[in-house]
Amino acid sequence: MKKNYLMLGVFIIVILAFTIHQYKNPKIQESITYFPIDPNVSFKTAQTILTVMNNPANTILWKEHSTLDRKAYLRQDAALLYANGRLIDQLWNWKQNTAVIEQEKRMTLDKNVLLQAITFHHAELHENENQIFSSQAMSSDQTFFLTAHADEENVKKQLVQQIETMLQLSWNKGLRHFSINLSNYQAYPLSEFNELAKDSLPGFTKPETATIVGNLWEGLYKNYILGIKKAEGAIENPKGSTLPLILIATDKTHLLVLTETALGEPILLRQMIAVND
Repeated sequence: MKKNYLMLGVFIIVILAFTIHQYKNPKIQESITYFPIDPNVSFKTAQTILTVMNNPANTILWKEHSTLDRKAYLRQDAALLYANGRLIDQLWNWKQNTAVIEQEKRMTLDKNVLLQAITFHHAELHENENQIFSSQAMSSDQTFFLTAHADEENVKKQLVQQIETMLQLSWNKGLRHFSINLSNYQAYPLSEFNELAKDSLPGFTKPETATIVGNLWEGLYKNYILGIKKAEGAIENPKGSTLPLILIATDKTHLLVLTETALGEPILLRQMIAVND
């Protein structure tokens, strides 16, 4: 009997010790969370590169790389690859106590496509137990992959026109479905937003732009990259979805992300932003 009590006591002590350890050292979650930007921290490099490979033939090499100017408590990179305006693949990775994230993927293609790759580079910095800051950067690249054609320029032009028509029809369908008044928003395709936001979005300061970018990608990561969260609670794989249209409210209170699933269902994500005049 005494032996049983002793074993029970040891078991309780082990469980208690484990619980205390978990409380003091919580598991790092794979997530992107926006915190105020630390102006003294920056990315030394932030790159996204698409390369058409000759060996093996019909292969694309997709690479992204980022290096912070110091080690961060948590580093995360999230990358999206679109072909002819629809998502075909994603890369995301996170590491603790590092400055560098690198990812790459090879894929084989068999038709004419315009490839657009977009990456968000993020760092979470813990100055102390009560202060958490962020650093962030964006990078992108695009390239055409064409099978053998004599008139490549004409093929490229037709491809771009087809993509633009498809996206406009999709976005207009979503605007009607959700009764969105476009005059209350600044609208940018995610690819265009990515380039504009490297400096300042029209009508916004650099700090305001940084807040918008951080809030956007926090929402994209949790509600799009990890699975499209639909209104009824279901989660759908984002592959095949259209390039999102980013709608920034002119009153600076929120932003919207408008996309369409592979099956043609309009999707609207809403993200509040803390930007005020």
